[in-house]
Amino acid sequence: MPHKPLAAAAAAVALLSAAVAPARAEPVKNVVLVHGAFADGSGWRDVADILGRDGYSVSVVQEPLTSLADDVAATKRVLDLQQGPTILVGHSYGGVVITEAGKAPNVVGLVYIAAFIPDKGESAVGLLSQASAANQDMRATKDDFLYLEPAAFPADFAADVTPVLANFMAHSQQMLAKAAGGAAVTDAAWHQKKSWALVATLDHNINPDLERSMAKRAGSETIEVPASHAVYLSRPDEVAGLIERAAKASAQ
Repeated sequence: MPHKPLAAAAAAVALLSAAVAPARAEPVKNVVLVHGAFADGSGWRDVADILGRDGYSVSVVQEPLTSLADDVAATKRVLDLQQGPTILVGHSYGGVVITEAGKAPNVVGLVYIAAFIPDKGESAVGLLSQASAANQDMRATKDDFLYLEPAAFPADFAADVTPVLANFMAHSQQMLAKAAGGAAVTDAAWHQKKSWALVATLDHNINPDLERSMAKRAGSETIEVPASHAVYLSRPDEVAGLIERAAKASAQ
């Protein structure tokens, strides 16, 4: 039978060791994907499939693009359904949405894919004015919804996807309310949370130099991919890889 003082000392050492041992990081396995203007959530399919095969639980927000408030609410609705820490991903105008919605407590990292990264008080339209226009093909309907001229859409948005798909996207694009494009964020989640960014160097929808400058200002860990604005379609492996890098780095 062990001597009582020795047993007590051994127990104390064990407790002390447990107290100072590093806590095991909780892996981040939830990813929420937010589309941008002139597209819908179905474009995320290949990225979602890759992430799903790698063990991630993926949800895609279908925001209405009717107002920034509506789009943020749609994103928060999906975030509320997540069980555990979550990586929030936005493409294009979706970057504005995740910057606002990313304040949600379960969001542990932000990933911007060829996206706007606004600061407080900034909008997508306002940011576009800070660099040379990537194209001159944006139009507005009579009731103030924005779209890309269908004939120019493939070259502007999806130059490196198949012509058949690019043409279909041109004629199925989801229009963005002008008011949503001009709406300013009230806070920028990237000030409090780590971010990652992918710059599409062949982007003809958002000037790649603007993508670079926004990512630099936000302190985002950045990669560059020679792809069009539809990089999530043409280069899903690189997009998914960046999201997984963010998830691994954000383990809690």
